[in-house]
Parts: sequence; structure tokens; C-alpha cells
Amino acid sequence: MSVLVVDASVVVKWFVPEVHSAAARRLLAQSNDYFAPDLLFAETTNTVWKKIRRRELSLDEGQRLVGDINRIAVETVSCRVLAADAHALANAVDESVYDALYVTLAIRLNTRMITADDRLEAALTTFPKLAAHVQHVRAFEA
Repeated sequence: MSVLVVDASVVVKWFVPEVHSAAARRLLAQSNDYFAPDLLFAETTNTVWKKIRRRELSLDEGQRLVGDINRIAVETVSCRVLAADAHALANAVDESVYDALYVTLAIRLNTRMITADDRLEAALTTFPKLAAHVQHVRAFEA
């Protein structure tokens, strides 16, 4: 069993068919302990809202999805305890504090952050000290 940090892009794929959803579900099927900053729920709920606005989901589907996401087995860590380090990291790598919160948590847990964000993964893996803490969900594709 591994400890992994999952970002919102991966969690949404656990529930909504998108590119790399199959890989995200294979990750979920593994026996891992999943962690995320508590920002996860704001980000995933905002993604659902966007999908409703784009008519990719109905309002009822969106409400069910938000409920399902709120019941997932992801242990959350308060953004408050990650904020100072995430702010420093965001400034060092020129990425958002939101993204840096996930990476900061992965560093603190000495593990990897799993993301489906191609741009973020490419940007972070250019930093040798961060590369070991970032992995794209596509690595779990068959």
C-alpha cells in the first residue's frame, strides 16, 4: 500500500469520463491511502459547476456528483498548515499556490502527487528536487 496525494484533476476523473479517466480509475482500484489539501473539495465542486454551465452535466447530475466526491476516501489536510510552504514553492517555481499546496503536501508526506494536468507535470518535473514528487496519472494506463 502506498500513500499518494491526488489533485482535483484526478479525482474528477474517478467520476466523469474524460481523457485518462480509465487510468485514474485504475489508480483508485489500487490499495493506496489518498491525501489532498482540503482545497480539493472547492476545486472539484468548481469543476462540476463548469461542466453544468457547459451543459456537459445536468444540474441533478452535478449535485449527485458533488455528493459522491464529498464521500470519497481521501484524507484531507488543512490548507492553513500548508500555506506558508506552498506560497514559497509557488514563488520559486512560478506556479499557482493552489497547485503548490498539493506538491507541498506530497513533499511533506515524502510521496508523489498524482495529476492529470499535463502542463503542471511538465513544469514541475523540470525542477530536479520536485520531479520525484510529481507523476502524471497516464502512468497508470494499461
